[in-house]
Amino acid sequence: MTTEHYAPAAHYDRVTEAWGLLLGAELHYGYFATRQEPLPVATRALTSQLIEAAQLRPGLEVLDVGCGTGEPARRLAREFGVRVLGITTSEVGVATATEISRAEGVDGVRFEVRDGTDNGLPDARFDRAWVMESSHLMPDRPALLRECARVLAPGGRLVLCDIIRRREIPFAELRERRHEFAVLRAAFGAARMDALTQYAEYAAAAGMVGVVTRDITAETLPTFDRWQANLDEHRDRVVELIGDQGAADFEESVRILRNLWLDGTLGYGLVTAVRDAGAPA
Repeated sequence: MTTEHYAPAAHYDRVTEAWGLLLGAELHYGYFATRQEPLPVATRALTSQLIEAAQLRPGLEVLDVGCGTGEPARRLAREFGVRVLGITTSEVGVATATEISRAEGVDGVRFEVRDGTDNGLPDARFDRAWVMESSHLMPDRPALLRECARVLAPGGRLVLCDIIRRREIPFAELRERRHEFAVLRAAFGAARMDALTQYAEYAAAAGMVGVVTRDITAETLPTFDRWQANLDEHRDRVVELIGDQGAADFEESVRILRNLWLDGTLGYGLVTAVRDAGAPA
């Protein structure tokens, strides 16, 4: 297992507490069916979208890649009777997820520091691979999909959701917008977005079948208004946690992301796939 090269860990260690205030307990985008939902309702709804795709049932073994502070993992264990191993490169994330799970008395979940692109877990160990809004921070996306396929038992399902690139960005435009992308990097860490078609290609190359993709860009757009409202409400505490510059970078990044959603550059997508039942265990 290797984790030293995975730079997002240090970033997440620094911002985890502030992001709980800004992004909500689940630390991810929301799915707004009516556009009027409060953020906690919408983030729960996005988790529900992945749950539906995962086809969970009691007793399944689930690998949660990029588990954050463990809120989705706890929900899966409580509501569906599955056993979840959450992995992240953030030691703060693992410690926080473990502490909250213990305090809430949630059985069937555990959390470990591991790299999703080289996780060191046994072959065919899990029934589901759950990758919720973490893949954009893993530069070697094909390796992530290969590892998910490797640890899935034949017939096991991958479910993934994340920020996606919806159009090619010419080099000249990248140069013109370099300040915007620098702000996003400062606020959210180093990231690269792929198109939904690329995710499908990575899954197929990893030996997975039945790949289905879904674009939910429109349903996630209101997330940015809710994040701004959270910053307005908690600004003093956020500044205490990540400083004036950190708060300013987050606020500017919200504006930038909203515009990238609206101009068709970035968006949000879901991917599901199945490990070929004929593949060797």
